[in-house]
Amino acid sequence: MDAEAKAVKLDAAAEAEEKESVGCDTVLVAVDGSKQSEEAFDWYFHHLHREKNSVILIHALEIPAMPTRDSWDQQMQFGSKKKDDIQEKFEKKLKALGVTGGRFIFGIERPGEFIVETAKRENIAYVVMGTRGQGKLRRTIMGSVSDYVVHHIHCPVVISRT
Repeated sequence: MDAEAKAVKLDAAAEAEEKESVGCDTVLVAVDGSKQSEEAFDWYFHHLHREKNSVILIHALEIPAMPTRDSWDQQMQFGSKKKDDIQEKFEKKLKALGVTGGRFIFGIERPGEFIVETAKRENIAYVVMGTRGQGKLRRTIMGSVSDYVVHHIHCPVVISRT
């Protein structure tokens, strides 16, 4: 086979591989048990999800800055139960939608930072999340997970505001 024929064959293989990978994104969906995160999840599946997409659900438990031993234990018990409840709920939703291979990632750290770090590590195409619609004063003082993610992440972010 001459060089020109090999180049044509390689180009055809690369084109076929590209067609196979189209519509095959890894998507990170942030869930926290709130009505807003569930609506963002539903919005994603109604408007954006494609059959070949890989879906990763993410939840972070933020611990108070200066916990006491008692408050740490209480937070861990509460957080573990909440994580289990959220994971069970969304795994059922994935199953009902016929989605296989979805993953659930849980961490104990600041939610915004955890989302950004996980998105980078997992090579996420885009992030989907809700927003609680905090007032300007509260958001300025307390911060907002969605604001943090939008300003620090490497990929597009879809914020579902209902």
